[in-house]
Amino acid sequence: MYSSKIIGLGFYVPDNIVTNDDLSKIMETNDKWIQERTGIKERRWIKKGTEDSTSVMGAKAARIAIERSGLTKDDIDFIVFATLSPDMYFPGGGVEIQEMLDMPTIGALDVRNQCSGFVYAMSVADQFIKTGMYKNILVIGSENQSGGLDKTTRGRNVSVIFGDGAGALVLSRTEEKGKGILSTHLHSEGKHAKELVMKGPSTLRWVPEIIENNDLEDVSYFPYMNGQFVFKHAVVRFSEVIVEGLERNGLKPEDIDLLVPHQANLRIAQFIQKKFKLKDEQVYNNIMHYGNTTAASVVIALSEAWEKGRIKDNDLVVLAAFGSGFTWGSVFIRW
Repeated sequence: MYSSKIIGLGFYVPDNIVTNDDLSKIMETNDKWIQERTGIKERRWIKKGTEDSTSVMGAKAARIAIERSGLTKDDIDFIVFATLSPDMYFPGGGVEIQEMLDMPTIGALDVRNQCSGFVYAMSVADQFIKTGMYKNILVIGSENQSGGLDKTTRGRNVSVIFGDGAGALVLSRTEEKGKGILSTHLHSEGKHAKELVMKGPSTLRWVPEIIENNDLEDVSYFPYMNGQFVFKHAVVRFSEVIVEGLERNGLKPEDIDLLVPHQANLRIAQFIQKKFKLKDEQVYNNIMHYGNTTAASVVIALSEAWEKGRIKDNDLVVLAAFGSGFTWGSVFIRW
C-alpha cells in the first residue's frame, strides 16, 4: 500500500476582527469573562457585503495550498470538504470548490462531522490514497458560523466562542517508507448528540411547518452547548485518542514534536498539554486570535504552525479533535 503525505498547506480568514470588547457592546459580557473561560481574545467574522462565504473562503485557502504543493488544479484527483455551515442546504461545498477552481469533473465529497470534521476528512483522503485509487487529494475545512449565532446576552455562552475561516491541504501519494500519515483513529458516541447540537432547520420540522409557526423565540436554530458536559468528555476523549495513536505506532508522549489540537477551548488544550507533560514548544494553539473555527480549526492551526517554522522534516505531528456527535479522532503524521 502507498502512504499519503502533505505537500501543500494554506489558510484564509476574513479581514474583519471582532474583539471581546466589541462583543461587550452588543451583549452582556466582557474581555476578562471570555478569556478566563475560553482563552479567546478575538475572532474573525465575515462582514456583510463582502464576497466571503464558506465555499469562497475554502477556495481561497485551496488556491494557496495547491500553489505551495507545486501542483496545478488539474493535478487534483478528488476533493474532500469538511464543514457544518455549507453555503446551501444542498448541494454541498465540495462541488462549489470544483466549479470555483475550474477543475476537471473530479469527485467531491462533503464531510459533516463538525469540530472533528477535518480529522475525519483527512482519514477518508488517506484511505483513498493508500489503496491507490487517487494520487492527489484536496482536503478543505471551512466555516461561516457568524451569521448563524445568537448575538444577544441569551446566546453569549456559545456565540463568543466561534469564528469564521478556512484551511486546506494537498495530500499526495508517496512511496517513502515511514513518512506521511502513519495512522488515523476515529470514534463516535451518539448518545450525547443533544449536548452539542443545532436542531433546526431539519426534516423533523421541515420548511412548511417552520413558515407556519413563524416563532421568533424558537432557539432551535441557534447552536446549543452543554459547556461543562462537553469539556469533561473532551479532555477524556482527547487523551484516549492520542494514547491510541501512540500505542499503535510504538511511540511515547515525549516523541511528539508538535500537537495541534482542535481549537475548541484553550483550557482543554492546556489540560491535555499538562496531562502528557508536553512543553509549550510541543503544542500549537491559535484560538486566542481566531476562536473556534470548527472543521477549519485544525488545518488553520497546522498551516499557521508550518508557516511559522514550527514543523521540521521528520517531526512527529499529532492532530486531535473532539466535537458534536460526539465524534473525535486523531491523525499521526511523520513530516
